[in-house]
Amino acid sequence: MSNTATERKPAHTSQGTRGKTVRADKPAAKKRSPKWRAEKKGAKKGAKKRRPVLTAKTADRHELYQLAVQSPDEDVKFLARVYKKVRKKSPKHFREDFCGTAVLSASWVKRGKAYSAEGFDICGDTIAWGLAHNFEPLGVKAGCATLHVKDVREQSHKKPDVRAAQNFSYMVFKTREEMRDYIQSAYDDLAQDGVFVMDLYGGPESMEEMEEVRKIDEGFTYVWDQAVYWPATGDYKAHIHFRFKDGTEIKRAFSYEWRLWTLPELLDIMREVGFEHIDQYWEGTDEDGESGNGVYRMSRRGENCLAWVTYLVGYK
Repeated sequence: MSNTATERKPAHTSQGTRGKTVRADKPAAKKRSPKWRAEKKGAKKGAKKRRPVLTAKTADRHELYQLAVQSPDEDVKFLARVYKKVRKKSPKHFREDFCGTAVLSASWVKRGKAYSAEGFDICGDTIAWGLAHNFEPLGVKAGCATLHVKDVREQSHKKPDVRAAQNFSYMVFKTREEMRDYIQSAYDDLAQDGVFVMDLYGGPESMEEMEEVRKIDEGFTYVWDQAVYWPATGDYKAHIHFRFKDGTEIKRAFSYEWRLWTLPELLDIMREVGFEHIDQYWEGTDEDGESGNGVYRMSRRGENCLAWVTYLVGYK
């Protein structure tokens, strides 16, 4: 295993019409998503703000998702680091596929004036939530991002230095032809020295029908529910539930119907479409030997943990 390590955590439309492109600096209406396992890393320490008590009635599912699943600042640092490691320069333009609330794009443009981002997702309502909550607070910096209510196989307005498909959302493509078309479109769309990053979930537990329950510091419980897995087809259904201290619950706040792809399958497709240099970053474990520690090191073989997360980093 290499000594190279990097650490991270394991837009406004009115109706969400597919095909729209939205500048993040447009005013947003006041409208009120894996996805699952990784612990939050790199959280800032200091005085805690008092938060209202969350219940199923008062909580916002998009906010809960961001609190439970995402650590955008750490994610962006990771993406920039793996690019710079090989290209010896900082990436400037970022594309976020399946962007949802586009919190990664918002974090990216906060890096400085030279940084810009595009997000692609077919759910306009979720993009609208992201514009109102993740971009409006940025002020003028929000103008450096453009969010598209479009299929992720559509081309970028500007070829990205880094393009990422996070939280396994690409598993919505269930056939090899669909997956190859998507990865080919990502390869063709990259800048000349661009990088494409996909995260992947696997291990024996990934194929079990089970629930994983995790308490979140902000006052709620996150439940990753692996509801159905069919080994003959790879079909995979999962849900996210949120539970609260008063006994209420947002059941199936988010639901997913995927194909559980394997790492060799994705590597083969990435090589077929043109990626000749592909790095794999595998998450290490805490001292207890059971939990992920958020530190990713390069490896070509990995470790057969019960559940693991790895990143495939393809260089054009």
